[in-house]
Amino acid sequence: MEINPYKMAIKQVEIVAKEMGLDPNSVEALKRIERALIVSIPVMMDDGKLQIFEGYRVHHNTVRGPGKGGVRFSPDVNIDEVRALAMWMTWKTAILDLPLGGAKGGICVDPKKLSRRELERLTRRYTTEIINIIGPDIDIPAPDMNTDGQTMAWMMDSYSMQKGRTVPGVVTGKPVEIGGSVGRQGATGTGMFFVLEELCKREKLDLKSMSVVIQGFGKVGSVISKKLYDLGCKILAIQELEGTIFSEKGLNVNKVLEWRDQGNMLKDFRDQDAKSIPNEDLFAIRCDILIPTAMENQITRENADNIDCKIILEGANGPTTTDADVILNKKGIIIVPDILANSGGVCVSYFEYIQDIHAYYWKLDRIHSELKNILLEAFERVYEISKQRHLSLRTAAYIIAVSRVARAIEFRGIFP
Repeated sequence: MEINPYKMAIKQVEIVAKEMGLDPNSVEALKRIERALIVSIPVMMDDGKLQIFEGYRVHHNTVRGPGKGGVRFSPDVNIDEVRALAMWMTWKTAILDLPLGGAKGGICVDPKKLSRRELERLTRRYTTEIINIIGPDIDIPAPDMNTDGQTMAWMMDSYSMQKGRTVPGVVTGKPVEIGGSVGRQGATGTGMFFVLEELCKREKLDLKSMSVVIQGFGKVGSVISKKLYDLGCKILAIQELEGTIFSEKGLNVNKVLEWRDQGNMLKDFRDQDAKSIPNEDLFAIRCDILIPTAMENQITRENADNIDCKIILEGANGPTTTDADVILNKKGIIIVPDILANSGGVCVSYFEYIQDIHAYYWKLDRIHSELKNILLEAFERVYEISKQRHLSLRTAAYIIAVSRVARAIEFRGIFP
């Protein structure tokens, strides 16, 4: 079933606006995108043929500060997906009370089919096409799906060459050697661990004895799975797009990481009783914690009934549809929403942005200490509202985030 992520993001706003009794004028403003740029990106391929790709950069809301959001390279990227992701970034920065807004970008491309030189040309031309709406005071891109520190290095260099000076603060997620921050690469997974640990304390659950199922084994899924495995959790199953591995006794995550890092397919991993199972069987595995870290719209009304767990920790953006939310809430499953659970990445991106501006770089212990303080402070506010008003964590999180942005709009007023 095709689900429009932008319509889902709007529906989430409408649900919380009704709960809050929000002014209709504010609701209209919050549902709208400030600006969206669609660009054609001509690239001369290695074989001498010209290929033109479509790229996007969207600002959802920047009333609280510059836009912040990733750039993804995927053949499935489209304007509505980017608009939804930009909106979710607005709530994510607001829930942490960071002076940033929500933005997102992407290119419709399968990066696996491009050479390194073709990817560089694509990235540099994309940066040039969107250069008028990015910058340290305007919008600060970061890595996302199929992009990394090298992508950000090319973007920073392309921007800097056209400005005539080095501007490290134009992007985050860069290599440390050119102004990146230590701790940024694993920040999303690390932040998820901090939030999950605190939730289990509040709910009086023994985290280290819990069983876990993880969808996605990339930059986020691999980090959180390693942390939970090291703690003592039983990792029952891990899924990538190409396949799923399952072990009733628990997977050895260290061996899985070693296998994957050698360039092997996850579905071909074998160790003790580990076996490959169909991808569609993942959500039917009984476990304590389900962690979707892949893409949006993975948990829907079609599969929500099959889910049997205590906690869903959303590592991906928008992995659970609003229809599935209703089903899962009735089942008593605690859902830690994406705008809180996976906000560690944007938090450390903010730290990198601050470090670039001041040209003073922090040690890893300070990064983790500041990250944990901010995330747990946000979690405490969300958890308290959830308990006081008998609401889901998602609704409580949206109440905080939406109210902050709405108040900023109210204070700034409408120009002219």
